[in-house]
Amino acid sequence: MSTYMARSQDVQRTWYVIDAAGLPLGRVATAAATILRGKHKPTYTPHVDTGDYVIIVNAADVVLTGRKLDQKIYFHHSGYFGGLKRTVYRQLMKKKPTFAVEKAIRGMLPHNRLGRAMFRKLKVYPNAEHPHSAQQPQVWEVKI
Repeated sequence: MSTYMARSQDVQRTWYVIDAAGLPLGRVATAAATILRGKHKPTYTPHVDTGDYVIIVNAADVVLTGRKLDQKIYFHHSGYFGGLKRTVYRQLMKKKPTFAVEKAIRGMLPHNRLGRAMFRKLKVYPNAEHPHSAQQPQVWEVKI
């Protein structure tokens, strides 16, 4: 018996849509990262991108539990001396709610070229409309 290794040309990709309205950010991110990596499939291979496409709608309505809206801070550095920028997640969710969701998911993917290829299959929208209805996405229920 030999271990099955998927090949990139044999991967069948499907589209899934996740409705993030009222769900915790971490639960949505872990569900999306699992689908993007392909760990929900029996043909999962760690060194091959076997994942599917993920559409996340209602990203502006995602919930952060506890006091994370006021205590969790997003850091960004401009590259110059004293260029450390801080943004509280309450402001980040008002300005760019899709970025907060994308950042949470990106941190759960591999930090190499394979992870970047997986991240390109993620589409995040702040409201319920998305332009991917032609792909006939299946609804993915996030377990709380």
